[in-house]
Amino acid sequence: MKTLRMANATLLPEVTRMIDAGHSVTLPLRGRSMRPFLEDGRDKALLVSFPRPPRVGDAVLAEISAGTYVLHRIVRIDGDAVTLRGDGNLSTEHCTTADLRALAVGFYRKGRTSPDMTSGLKWRLYSWLWMRLLPVRRYLLFALHPHIPNRIKK
Repeated sequence: MKTLRMANATLLPEVTRMIDAGHSVTLPLRGRSMRPFLEDGRDKALLVSFPRPPRVGDAVLAEISAGTYVLHRIVRIDGDAVTLRGDGNLSTEHCTTADLRALAVGFYRKGRTSPDMTSGLKWRLYSWLWMRLLPVRRYLLFALHPHIPNRIKK
């Protein structure tokens, strides 16, 4: 299989158009913001349009500024304002509910051919635990990935 890498600013608007047209999209993950469980270049996200209103804990594709997209977890919704944080991040990003482009309903991890669904017990338990570990996340991330320089910022 041949792999073609494209800039997010080119690829992700097309991905969102496909999702808006009713298609699901499997997107290879890039970046380290969803570590430790999702890895750059290894894992893929299964994205769909929102079948329901977004909720805290959802992993979403969001456009946080013109042409800048992230796949992060919703940590707070206050009216139309949404706060996002990658599992491997300590800082947050902000957008509105109108900037949420897709819901991640599953992740293909470690080369598997079937996804870990976000509705499954495994993902829900992981999500519940990881979101509550924020005060000690800095130390856990360092222990899990000490060879990655400058990945944890206040």
